[in-house]
Amino acid sequence: MKNENLKPIIVETKKDSQKFGGHWFRGANCNFIPSKKHFEDNDFYEKYILKGFLPKKPFIKKNHNILAFGSCFATAVSDYLSYKKYSVFNKQYSTNSHIIRYGEGMANTFTVVEQLLWGFENKNIEENTWYHSPNDSARNDKETREETLKLLNKIDIFIITVGLAEVWYNKSNNQVFWKAIPIDKFDEKYHGFRLSTVNENTNNLINIYSTIKKHLPNAKVIFTLSPIPLMATFRPQSCITANSVSKSILRVSIDNMLTKFNNEDELFYFPSYEITKDYFVDPFKEDNRHLKDEYTSRIMGVFERFYCE
Repeated sequence: MKNENLKPIIVETKKDSQKFGGHWFRGANCNFIPSKKHFEDNDFYEKYILKGFLPKKPFIKKNHNILAFGSCFATAVSDYLSYKKYSVFNKQYSTNSHIIRYGEGMANTFTVVEQLLWGFENKNIEENTWYHSPNDSARNDKETREETLKLLNKIDIFIITVGLAEVWYNKSNNQVFWKAIPIDKFDEKYHGFRLSTVNENTNNLINIYSTIKKHLPNAKVIFTLSPIPLMATFRPQSCITANSVSKSILRVSIDNMLTKFNNEDELFYFPSYEITKDYFVDPFKEDNRHLKDEYTSRIMGVFERFYCE
């Protein structure tokens, strides 16, 4: 049959119908973009955003020990679940573990995997790279590491929020800093800035999941990409375009990791970034970075609906 004689594909919904060309082979899986009319559908989230990532059934119980860390969005996750009376290990939990005290500042994948390897396997970490503020660095000592291990061994559900692909690093050994470098400590001979790659972040994410499962075989791990944009870029381009690159690198890396562990039943992705970017209208406060409270609640309401019992 000639292509010009093929009938178009008509996608019928309750709100309208959409017409797509029928002369292209669509494969086994073909999911079309929703029209704006669909945004009011009751099943919009699960049909147009969460499809392909939904757990078979909600699995997070009130008595599960939950740890959320990574980017600053982890604080929103922890606060919401705590308010809903889930067992969340947040700043109210008395410990010197850096994951609790500074976990919302571990926005790059290098830092997350480093904390896990340090806690679980006592990986040697270079001094003076854990700056959580311009005036202070976190301790790298036996006592803190043992508290971190004690904490990690309690956790049933890990929620890892990743946020940044731009990193500051030590030129001598490529050690990545938690955040940036205090101005009085910066030395151009030893310190540098770069955009981390998809391969690096993919490997880090694979190591994050593999390390958790190695030591806690029954733990479940949920990854999410923070919807909070860069506050500033140190690349010679606008912050808006640099943020697009940074988020794209991380999102592709997450997809690579999910593809590698395709058959894992205890690995999940929650698309908070996509909900914010492609569904919400004007979700940010006046600083154009932080989510308005109502939108944070809506995102977490979706999470609770599909991931929590």
